Amino acid sequence: MRRLFGAVRKFLATVGYSGLAPIAPGTAGSAVTAVAYYLLCDSMSTVGWIGLLAVVSVISIPMAGAEAAARGRKDPGPVVIDEALGFLVTMAFLPHSLPMTIAGFLLFRVLDIIKPQPARWLERLPGGWGIVLDDVAAGIWGNVLLRLAMWWLGVDVVQST
Repeated sequence: MRRLFGAVRKFLATVGYSGLAPIAPGTAGSAVTAVAYYLLCDSMSTVGWIGLLAVVSVISIPMAGAEAAARGRKDPGPVVIDEALGFLVTMAFLPHSLPMTIAGFLLFRVLDIIKPQPARWLERLPGGWGIVLDDVAAGIWGNVLLRLAMWWLGVDVVQST
């Protein structure tokens, strides 16, 4: 049973092993999530979004913490479930399109790397909390900035969703 949990934990924490990419595992995990988002979330309702974010949040914190502990590091590169959640937060309740998905992916990656506050502070939290919540903060920043860009460009968020 322990072996099965370890395999499931590794699969989830690395987002289907995408975090095992030898170069830029965080970008790989975000890219896999962006493709899945684009293909699967075209007509997701508000309730669907809330459910998706809740499930991924509930899974990501313990899985990230357990995989980090198993690897003996605070925030190991292969653990990218936090990037998946952060990207989903970036895209939550926004219009679904390929340009928006690409913009959200690029913006989230930049924000995840530069870590604007409170992301940098949240990163210091222990275990899975610190691993995941800094990416959630980057995702919130990304969502807000995409909404501001849409407003500036005159795109109606309500009509576009």
